[in-house]
Amino acid sequence: MYLPRIGEKLKQLRKQKKLSQVTLAERLGVSKSVISAYENEVHLPPYDVLLKLSRIFGVSTDYLLGATSNRTINVDGLTEIQVEALTNIVRELRETNRGSGQ
Repeated sequence: MYLPRIGEKLKQLRKQKKLSQVTLAERLGVSKSVISAYENEVHLPPYDVLLKLSRIFGVSTDYLLGATSNRTINVDGLTEIQVEALTNIVRELRETNRGSGQ
């Protein structure tokens, strides 16, 4: 399976969150040109920036680095009943996707 490289993932995640490069740069404490360099893979983000990016986008560093294609869902602050409900929703969506051939 093809996994996009880190620059492509960062750009995709940034756009999904409707963040501009400037806004993301401000949240990370870097310049817009640094974000552009990450997205174009001129430079790779250092580990401390990877950690910040994973928190901002709600994904694991493994996902950003391409070690896994699995995203994570942060369930902090949810009750056990709410976590169970989310688990059931995910299970049902997977079954629906299998049934439709996706």
